[in-house]
Amino acid sequence: MSSSPRRRRIVRTAVGLAAVLVLSVAGAGAWFYHRLDSNISTFDAGGVATERPPAPVPVTPGASVPVNILLLGSDTRDDGNADLGGGEEGVGHSDTAILLHIYADHKHAVGVSIPRDTLVTIPSCKLQSGRWTEPKTNQMFNSAFTIGEFPQGNPACTQNTVEALTGLRIDHTIVVDFKGVAAMTEAINGVDVCVPNDVNSHNIKLKKGMQKISGQPAVDYLRARYGFGDNSDIGRMKRQQAFLSSMIKKIQGLGFSLPTLLPLADAATRSLTVDESLGTAMKLVDFAQSLQNIKLADITFVTTPWRFAGDRVALVHPDVDTLWRLLREDRTLDGQSTGQVNGAPTASASPSASAAATATPTPLAPEQAAVPVLVVNGVGTPGLAGKGAEAIRAKGFQNVTLDAPKGGRLNTEIAYDPALKAAAEQLTPLFPQARLVEEPGSGGITVTLGRDYHPTAAAGAPDGAPGGATPAASAPGGTPGGVPSGIAENSRSADTDPCADLTFG
Repeated sequence: MSSSPRRRRIVRTAVGLAAVLVLSVAGAGAWFYHRLDSNISTFDAGGVATERPPAPVPVTPGASVPVNILLLGSDTRDDGNADLGGGEEGVGHSDTAILLHIYADHKHAVGVSIPRDTLVTIPSCKLQSGRWTEPKTNQMFNSAFTIGEFPQGNPACTQNTVEALTGLRIDHTIVVDFKGVAAMTEAINGVDVCVPNDVNSHNIKLKKGMQKISGQPAVDYLRARYGFGDNSDIGRMKRQQAFLSSMIKKIQGLGFSLPTLLPLADAATRSLTVDESLGTAMKLVDFAQSLQNIKLADITFVTTPWRFAGDRVALVHPDVDTLWRLLREDRTLDGQSTGQVNGAPTASASPSASAAATATPTPLAPEQAAVPVLVVNGVGTPGLAGKGAEAIRAKGFQNVTLDAPKGGRLNTEIAYDPALKAAAEQLTPLFPQARLVEEPGSGGITVTLGRDYHPTAAAGAPDGAPGGATPAASAPGGTPGGVPSGIAENSRSADTDPCADLTFG
């Protein structure tokens, strides 16, 4: 079950690029489809489990439903991958896995990274002989891909494992190899990335700072584990998420012109193995067109809540159970319902949040009213900080200013100088979902608004005053308001600063 030292050094990610490859074929001329079709490989649907989670039910016939896509990166060295740092001879592992949940509104998405070393139960999977295996517990997640030793791996077994783990029905599975990373980054003339420190380890050399990379350097950036933080796979996944965000941004910026699309489509499809329902270029085009309304700011990446279990990874409960339930009910990570799928009741206010919203405001002391309060728009939504500032002024604070937007925040945070704790606590009725954080030496209070802040009528402000916070919704699993810490601490928005939070340890 243990990986060899060499395999631990290999590339973990061609997968992130699969999240954008479907966009690359939209708009390509029909004359080019035949060539793309010949590039695509499919895996046998006969290996997919017969007992599966139910498909989501639309609110009305014909309405949109969520789509779940399993993106896998194979570390095989076959078919030209060895020169790029692929794994050992034989069947590769799926050393990168992202479960991409497209919400029913097709305007938002969450990409869930599953650590390769996560200990899971691998359910019954089909072998080359046609026989099905017995379920096995306490197995490394990435070993599911090797069950049966199929020449191109066993994506169906990994799909079965993810469905059993999450209770989500996987609509499509896409596997990308390493040469696809090099080809696709070259096709769009590079991707802007941030290297947090100089790296010179295990034949990988990278210079610190922002830079544009493609081809082999892109593969090196994604495969490098040693030389960053504590050398763990967790830190590598952070960089992979940032890389994918940057690539999505690059493709969206280039637009959908044929000079951009054709070489990218050719490069992408030559590196793919997909389920049969995505086995033609036309099917990929149709799928791509359904995703074009998703903006970068509306994509969130999250690593499953986790902890180290020796040299392996264990999932943290109940946070991971909450994550899977949120996605099954098509809710955002703060528990909000899209209202487009049956079986997901409208989120209700938690008792504590409702009480905070209706409580009689405590008057400010004169010295508290003069405390400087800085309001930061941590989401990027135009006007959000202004509305938060209005609510704070209505509370009685007189020295309220705004700072430049900084996108990517999920949870609202109130940071305060310890000497100003009493004043900071006066803000909690306005932002009942926020967490309080001491910031010694700051001399003031900084309120960074997250996606859990929804300004309507003021909470704790005079009736009719604008800019207050609505009561926070109760997330499934009994988490009142906001996002469970195991989810929030492992999340990043796709529009986050590319240099932020790139390592672990």
